[in-house]
Amino acid sequence: MHSGSYQDLNGKSVLITGGASGIGAALTEGFLAQGCKVAFIDLLDGAELCDRLEASYGSRPLAIQADLTDMLALRSAISAAATTNGPISILVNNAALDDRHETLDVTPDYWRAMLATNFDHVFFAAQAVIPGMQAQGGGAIINFTSISYMMGMGGMPAYTSAKAAITALTRTLAREFGADGIRVNAIAPGWVMTERQVRLWANDQTKADMIERQCVKENLAPADMVGPVLFLASDASRMIAGQVIAVDGGVITVPA
Repeated sequence: MHSGSYQDLNGKSVLITGGASGIGAALTEGFLAQGCKVAFIDLLDGAELCDRLEASYGSRPLAIQADLTDMLALRSAISAAATTNGPISILVNNAALDDRHETLDVTPDYWRAMLATNFDHVFFAAQAVIPGMQAQGGGAIINFTSISYMMGMGGMPAYTSAKAAITALTRTLAREFGADGIRVNAIAPGWVMTERQVRLWANDQTKADMIERQCVKENLAPADMVGPVLFLASDASRMIAGQVIAVDGGVITVPA
């Protein structure tokens, strides 16, 4: 993994949601490689990932198994991470579920469940860590949105609505808490070839179609998200706030 080196990140307390697999696992490794104290929250059991990373880096992430749609469990997990690693300096809201669904089939219960899974925890995780960041004199929050809503993709209206809301929330929080030294930005990934995407939707034709739309003619990998996130977490981006960076190989040239 070649993501650059940011010495100011060494020793920082980092919390990642959805850090056990896919992009989240790459982020967990990326921050650990910078010398950070990393905790992640996931529905999945992250023990195998932690074992592998401990063997590689001599440092073990803190894996907290919890349902992010359960607000009490979310707050408890964040408290546990802060107790173990110190007050959270960097929050990465990565967790999401991009299930496909047709507009005419969506029920009120499904709609609310999808927003809880893809949006609510982003707000409440930020709300939970902001007081500690204020007490430290600053911090960084990086939210994951998506280019899917910018492209006007169909077949996932609840998901794209949640991702658009994350962009709005990012800009609102950046404005509200920038004076406290808390920088809030967002990453908008393109189509990243995680195990889930390859298993469910990616094939030779769909991958070729996406590459055709990109300026950079390579499929995106989870590791491609690490460098941009580290940059936004570090002092190298100290005057960047309220921004959305599309990391998509050039599909979207002007993020919404």
